[in-house]
Amino acid sequence: MPKRSWAEYAGFILNLGRASLSGFWTFEARLKGVSVGRGVTFVGRPLISVAKGSRFQLGNNAKINSSLRANPLGCFQPSVLRTLCPDAELILDANVGISGCVLCAAKSIHIGEGVNIGSGALLMDTDFHQPIGQWEWGSDPGRGARPIHVSCGVFIGARAIVLKGVTIGERAMVGAGAVVTKPVPPRHFAVGNPARMIPIPDDYFARGAGPDQ
Repeated sequence: MPKRSWAEYAGFILNLGRASLSGFWTFEARLKGVSVGRGVTFVGRPLISVAKGSRFQLGNNAKINSSLRANPLGCFQPSVLRTLCPDAELILDANVGISGCVLCAAKSIHIGEGVNIGSGALLMDTDFHQPIGQWEWGSDPGRGARPIHVSCGVFIGARAIVLKGVTIGERAMVGAGAVVTKPVPPRHFAVGNPARMIPIPDDYFARGAGPDQ
């Protein structure tokens, strides 16, 4: 077995240090009103805000990556997790993993069990701004917001964007950089901008193939 280089040892020690801070970020999340399940891990400090009267829940064994080296692609920003309005909900079920992504819920974002969301992905159930009068813009995030639901076992690739009103079916896969504006059926690839739907072959998961195989 080859010996580790000094850089690998340094990285190992740094990773231990980041992992040891997970308890602090868990405590901070709870102070802000997040319901945190068992075994939740924070690698790096996320940006979290919880609107008064809203619901924010992290399921058991969820992993939230926010530090630069927490993901092989790198996290160019911390994970941003926000509820924006009273009565909004942001729910991550058990065993969800996210890296440097944005989840902003003015109405509802529900992420199912076992979902992985890649570095820099954005999920937003609101347009944030609405045209007012001839040239002005409003700033009520709840206006026109529509829920996002991501079913169990979904993979969302790096830099993908999922917009309001979208439902993603079980075991679907969203390609890197895709822009999803309409429902994704179960066991379909969603690729491109705007995303087009491609059925996943029946034996795909059994043979461990990638989208290009």
